[in-house]
Amino acid sequence: MQFSAKQIAAFINAQIEGDENTIVTNFNNIEAAQQGDLSFLSNPKYEEFLYTSKASLVIVNKRLQLKQNVLATLLRVDDAYAAFATLLKIYQDLQTQGLNGIEEHSHIAASAKIDENVYVGSFAYVSDNVVIGKGSKIYPQVFIGANVKVGENTIIYAGAKIYKDCVIGSNVIIHAGAVIGADGFGFAPNADGTYQKIPQIGNVVIEDNVEIGANTTIDRATLNSTIVRKGVKIDNLVQIAHNAELGENTAIAAQAGVSGSTKIGKNVMIAGQAGIVGHIHIADQTIVTAQSGVAKSTSEKQIVSGSPAFEYTKNNRSNVVFKRLPELEKKILELEKLVKELSK
Repeated sequence: MQFSAKQIAAFINAQIEGDENTIVTNFNNIEAAQQGDLSFLSNPKYEEFLYTSKASLVIVNKRLQLKQNVLATLLRVDDAYAAFATLLKIYQDLQTQGLNGIEEHSHIAASAKIDENVYVGSFAYVSDNVVIGKGSKIYPQVFIGANVKVGENTIIYAGAKIYKDCVIGSNVIIHAGAVIGADGFGFAPNADGTYQKIPQIGNVVIEDNVEIGANTTIDRATLNSTIVRKGVKIDNLVQIAHNAELGENTAIAAQAGVSGSTKIGKNVMIAGQAGIVGHIHIADQTIVTAQSGVAKSTSEKQIVSGSPAFEYTKNNRSNVVFKRLPELEKKILELEKLVKELSK
């Protein structure tokens, strides 16, 4: 890439402080940036690097008060982090503009409907009655099962598998190795100790503007639908079980698991390795901290922590007491001994 400060300022509605003709050809973080690099500063703890950075162009917040002179041209915006993300998205879109058409060795069923400007990579398999909206990109070795509907401008990266009857919205990103619509974990115990499989005849519905990380799995419902509402962001290696529902703009970090028939509210944040049991409801805007085990419903927004998880500050106080248990036990034993001596 090659852009001037003036061109980039137009993309992100920035105020230029320095030479508007400064040219950049690469992105880099502020610690490692060199001449010709574009970087950003949003976290105050990295401000010291602004004064030593060799970056040619740095995006900063408007409210930043400089403590020293800087060599770089500055672009001042309301939110430097969001502005930098916008530029990365523009750059990524430019890189993929040339991807179009059906590559050799892919399989497109005769009954499938492929809209304009769709890309299907080599060795992808598009089954009967699939519908793919315009501008979507299906990378090599993707499998799309029968009757699947994919919206517009959706990206499905290499090796992802979409089972039959699932519905994928527009502007969705599904990363490599993700599996959407595999059977939910449903088995009925028999009298002889064996298990009878319960057929999973529902589907998965993923609404618009969702991102699903690599090797994440979302199971199909036993009957109706497992639902991922619009704006949800799911990290790598996450398990969403059958009949679960994730509310709008919820974010789930890596290695977390949501059990069957659980309803997650809007704008919930679930940190890494957290586990949520089945058949409960998590209130809007709840935060579940890392490695927590949520065993009961929450009725209002709060931060929960621990296993079993409960209110964050109470959990912290409990941990303080827990660490002191050996010391407290010793004091109790001493008091018991003293009471016995006094009773004599």
